[in-house]
Amino acid sequence: MTMNTVIYPVRDLERSKALFTALLGTGPSVDAPYYVGYDVDGQHFGLDPNGYGKGLTGAVAFWDVDDLRGTLQALLAAGAELVQDVQEVGGGLQIATVKDADGNMVGLRASAE
Repeated sequence: MTMNTVIYPVRDLERSKALFTALLGTGPSVDAPYYVGYDVDGQHFGLDPNGYGKGLTGAVAFWDVDDLRGTLQALLAAGAELVQDVQEVGGGLQIATVKDADGNMVGLRASAE
């Protein structure tokens, strides 16, 4: 299991894109009205203008897992609260998010089944 994706919910996509382009020193690899993503040294950083509407409260690290539904169920059984159920996000990927008892968000990511 690896963590190589961090998604930031943003309210102003253009301002956030300018900031992250300056911070990362490169332009986005994905630049769409619904998502802007950067790939830098094996890490992916995403800006989601719909993130707050999906329940994201801040930056969320996404863990790559082999069995998305199985891992999600294990986290729910361990006391996590579902924030976003499994959803296709394009490019052959599915994601889901939960939060722990302290409100910390945990993202899961896997290739579509």
